[in-house]
Amino acid sequence: QVQLVESGGGLVQAGGSLRLTCEWSGNFFRGNTMGWYRQAPGKQRDLIATITSGGTTNYSDAVKGRFTISRDNAKNTVSLQMNSLKPEDTAVYYCNGNFMLRAGGNWYNYWGQGTQVTVSS
Repeated sequence: QVQLVESGGGLVQAGGSLRLTCEWSGNFFRGNTMGWYRQAPGKQRDLIATITSGGTTNYSDAVKGRFTISRDNAKNTVSLQMNSLKPEDTAVYYCNGNFMLRAGGNWYNYWGQGTQVTVSS
């Protein structure tokens, strides 16, 4: 099994910055694409950023130019640097990743528990 633990959420004023980090651990053979999702109250969970094991990134239009995703494979972490935050960025942010538990096995998808980000106006 694989565990993903997010940290770094909190309360920030509009225009401010936060950095989220997700650390993964457990028994697995290899990881693949990691992503950050967010879910605002009463809304669906949306994908906002992804990064492949090779470092290729992709962003949703809502965060492009303001958020930066990065990963450190040696430390088993993926981070989300969030700048120029807006009240509409308020949500629970979730880390997500795909892992192969044994060589030649299937890929499995895992979620973190989520971390709250609140942006005040």
